[in-house]
Amino acid sequence: MATLQSFQDPSFFTGLGLGGGVVGLLFWAWWHFRQKQIRREADQAINFAQREAKLEVDQTISRLELEFERKRDAAERALAEDRLHLQQKEDEVLSALMGAEKERDALEKRRASYESMVSSVEARDIELREEIRNRRAQLVKLARISKEDAKNALKDDIRAECEDEIREMRTTLLGRSEREIQRQARDILLASMQRLAGLPQTDITAAIVRLPSEDMKGRIIGREGRNIKSFEMVTGTTLLIDETPDSVLVSSFDPVRREIARVALEALLKDGRIHPTSIEAAVAEAENEVKQSVIHYGEDALRRLRLSRVNPEVITALGRMHYRLSNNQNLLHHSIEVANLCALMASEVGLDVEIAKRAGLFHDIGKVLDEEHRGSHAAAGASYMKRFGTEPPEVLNAIAAHHGEIDAESAYTPLVIIADSLSAMRPGARAESIDSYIQRVRNLETLAKKHEGVVDAYAIQAGREIRVIVSPESITDDAARALARKIRRQIEEELQYPGTIRVTLIRESRITETAR
Repeated sequence: MATLQSFQDPSFFTGLGLGGGVVGLLFWAWWHFRQKQIRREADQAINFAQREAKLEVDQTISRLELEFERKRDAAERALAEDRLHLQQKEDEVLSALMGAEKERDALEKRRASYESMVSSVEARDIELREEIRNRRAQLVKLARISKEDAKNALKDDIRAECEDEIREMRTTLLGRSEREIQRQARDILLASMQRLAGLPQTDITAAIVRLPSEDMKGRIIGREGRNIKSFEMVTGTTLLIDETPDSVLVSSFDPVRREIARVALEALLKDGRIHPTSIEAAVAEAENEVKQSVIHYGEDALRRLRLSRVNPEVITALGRMHYRLSNNQNLLHHSIEVANLCALMASEVGLDVEIAKRAGLFHDIGKVLDEEHRGSHAAAGASYMKRFGTEPPEVLNAIAAHHGEIDAESAYTPLVIIADSLSAMRPGARAESIDSYIQRVRNLETLAKKHEGVVDAYAIQAGREIRVIVSPESITDDAARALARKIRRQIEEELQYPGTIRVTLIRESRITETAR
């Protein structure tokens, strides 16, 4: 109640208004003071920030000035070094120019001296020529012979004096060159032959198949011989079952058929079931196995010779060469040996070794081609290899010309011819049976004895030379030469032989008197 009454009193509001004004005045004074203080602090902060910024700017400027001074000093030092280097180069160039000037002056002096000498020599030469002409004129007057006649006479005298010496010198030089060429060729051939050691070949027309027991012979023959007849008909070979214990002989002149029959028979013996149906299945499987072995032998030959870029058909043909014989010599082994010989000789004379290898390896590939390829084995082989387009012309020409059917177009063809002969003539390369050897020697002696005037003939050097003795009364020297050529031609036309045969005809007279 007392409070309500105080609010209702006007003096209360009057006193309240005076008090509020005082408070507001005090608040305004405080606020004004605070604003001044805030502005003063802000001014101080701004001044401090400005001083800090100015200090940082001054420091940055100082740092940049120092960096600039340092870089300028370094640039000035580098420039000074470059100037010094250029000055040195300039001094060197000037020194070289001065030296060149001195040399040019010396050369000018020498040229002047040479020109003076040449002038004096030319003048002296003119004087000598004039003197020679005068002397010749005097000689012509004294000798009463013309200049041309004197020159011809002098030439004749010199030719007569030097003719014997020139002939002797020519004989000596040509003979020495020929001997050196023969010696070098002999050394190359010997070195090539000594580095190759081939295995001797044998005359093989049959293969032996071992039987697990003697009872298997009856099973191979079969009832009324139907098994053996079926086997021989399917394989194209002949089975020889004799008294030899635990073995059967597979005979055929075709080595591929013989190999297929051997593989098939061994498979049948291992399986135990032998009848016409199993025989046909075994032969078919053996044919596939032999085909795979053909590819293996071809690839093995290329791997041994380190050759590549060969068509798969050519690889198969190379593999078939393993089952072919040439004069009882394995055809693939012979071709590999010829390739190695060609490579060795090519390296000695500076030819391409790979081309020589390829020519030697493929030279007899025509021997395994079928009847579709016409011509000799050399021509057929060259045509067959040309079809694939992988061999260079030198290889194709070596294949076609290695028997002299066409002319040689490169140095690789003689290499193949020589290597082919060396491989065939190497002792043991083409071993033959004793019967065929004796027959060949007899034929050689019989051919020589058929001619009139021949007293006797002897084959020596394992049939590589025949010596024919003729009667000197019935055969003259000219007739003896003709007879030797005739015997040589008959041997080439009528006989078959490996390598070469030398014909030596002996005609001598022995006169004996006895004093008593």
